[in-house]
Amino acid sequence: NFSQVTEFILLGLSDTKELQVLFFVFFFLAYVMILLGNLLIIVTVRTDPKLSSPMYFLLCNLSFIDICCTSVTSPRMLVDLLSQRKAVAFEDCIAQLFFLHFIGASEMFLLTVMAYDRYTAICKPLHYTTIMSRRVCWVLVSACWAGGFLHSIVQTLLTIQLPFCGPNKIDSYFCDVPSVIRLACTDIYVTEWLMASNSGLISLVCFLVLVTSYTFILVTIRIRFTEGHWKALSTCASHVMVVTLFFVPCIFIYLRPFSTSPSDKHICMLYTVFSPVMNPLIYTLRNNEVKASIWRLWKRCK
Repeated sequence: NFSQVTEFILLGLSDTKELQVLFFVFFFLAYVMILLGNLLIIVTVRTDPKLSSPMYFLLCNLSFIDICCTSVTSPRMLVDLLSQRKAVAFEDCIAQLFFLHFIGASEMFLLTVMAYDRYTAICKPLHYTTIMSRRVCWVLVSACWAGGFLHSIVQTLLTIQLPFCGPNKIDSYFCDVPSVIRLACTDIYVTEWLMASNSGLISLVCFLVLVTSYTFILVTIRIRFTEGHWKALSTCASHVMVVTLFFVPCIFIYLRPFSTSPSDKHICMLYTVFSPVMNPLIYTLRNNEVKASIWRLWKRCK
């Protein structure tokens, strides 16, 4: 395109030095928790044969995606919090935008698959092993990654075809479609709606599918309530907490014309930082099988 901008300036979360140091400590600890917590889940699931069900296979993939997702934004944010000039090259900004949407959309699809897995296990238990075989799980996970890649390609192509020749300050701590395309020196009305219909509708449709799945699960549990269904209900409650924390901010950010709002960058922290932090806590502290497996892994390593 005809872009003259070679770099963008990230304004970050605050320009106050004391707050920047406080943010650095907080987000550094959060990033370490995300890495250690999700790595622990991956190692536990991979080393314990008792955790071979499709639910734990999908959970292992979710942990891997969470590590990738937060690693796209957190390291750059931590460096910028201690830097005077928060500049990012044009190519690096586009690369961050691409991988953020690639991994983020893949996580949306994977959370939807996890909801379908729980629906099948609870509402169709006799056919569960046939429907959710290992081969089917691999196909579904591959489809999640493929869907995320196609979504990200569309978002990236719509962004790089815009001319950037004027302002280069992004009021955020990372490069994302809404904040970047606002800087284009052309009319972006059509581009805004194309991107909103892409990212926003994907978020909304996946969330509605999740809500529908859990509604069927609740109806099934109400009809034939047993102790086993109570355990399933507890697991589903954990899933609902995760998807709400992840999807609601995404719907708010992407399913609307990209108007400027100072609160957007703070809302983005919910799905870039807090959701990956919550996943290992929810899936370990509320799951007795995972906690028992972690304890066995700890005893073997001693």
